[in-house]
Amino acid sequence: MNVLGIETSCDDTGVAVVRDGHEILVNLVASQEDHARFGGVVPEIAARKHVEVLPALLEAALGDAGLDLSDLDGIAVTRGPGLIGALLAGWCFGRGVAEARGLPYVGVHHLAAHVHGALMPAIGEARPIAYPLMALVVSGGHTALYRVTGNAGFLPVGKTRDDAAGEAYDKVSKLLELGYPGGPVIDELAVNGDPQAWDLPRSDLGLDFTFSGLKSAVRRAAIEASIEPGDPANQRILDLVASFQAAVIDMLAATTERALNRFTSRGLVLCGGVAANRSLRARFESLASRRNMPLYVSPPRLATDNGAMIAGAGYRRLAAGDRDPLDLAARATWPLGS
Repeated sequence: MNVLGIETSCDDTGVAVVRDGHEILVNLVASQEDHARFGGVVPEIAARKHVEVLPALLEAALGDAGLDLSDLDGIAVTRGPGLIGALLAGWCFGRGVAEARGLPYVGVHHLAAHVHGALMPAIGEARPIAYPLMALVVSGGHTALYRVTGNAGFLPVGKTRDDAAGEAYDKVSKLLELGYPGGPVIDELAVNGDPQAWDLPRSDLGLDFTFSGLKSAVRRAAIEASIEPGDPANQRILDLVASFQAAVIDMLAATTERALNRFTSRGLVLCGGVAANRSLRARFESLASRRNMPLYVSPPRLATDNGAMIAGAGYRRLAAGDRDPLDLAARATWPLGS
């Protein structure tokens, strides 16, 4: 079964074709550079850009896959959560294609798709996946822990009480004038810094997260040290971002381990855009190894927002004969597990 996946929850436009839920035939992502000068995503700009690029991206995806619309068996589109204008761009486009071609159409939960993206390599290799799993979804818009009880079962365990981890990266990068998005920039620069140069706070809220205090501490450190922003070669900036990243990773790993101590888990999932961070991946590899459990981590191309994870997650419902009504609404807020 060939499933077309469309992802437009934020500022990345993703179009992909996935066969049988795991075999990626094509996975194209158009990233929007317009937001860099603002230091964050402007919702109106994001929505307009999705509308502009979707038709050409669909044509390119089908061409790269050597397929035609007639070769598709269904369409899966991100229904939420996300920026409502951005969601509607993909939702309406996918619905239009489905209606025009008479194809079944399903809406996909963005966070459930991230989890599926981390599991896709194992599914493709026919490796058995033993449930329940503990999943950390960590991105620019979301930081939360879920207990995955089966193919479609999610129980919330903990969440951020303020910023998402990726958002904290963006704000620290903006403070130090290092560029946008902040995650890849800080990950690259932190390699050359001393992660112990600044004693930054680590929060402990049980199974929840908070990053607001850490951001404030970085700001105070920069002011007290009279750090001039905008120079990525400045060793004090390198040390500060390395110390910031070490604190973020410590909190993510410690909170996840508390969840593993509380709930029986037979595997660990790390997914979302921040899962592309090399130091975070290494920490979770160590955590999974210590607890003698498999780690399912998103491959880099499936860590950030993309259409392949949407197509893969939508496959099960489409294969079962499900379809959503064309008048179903997109959802800016949609708790996973509700």
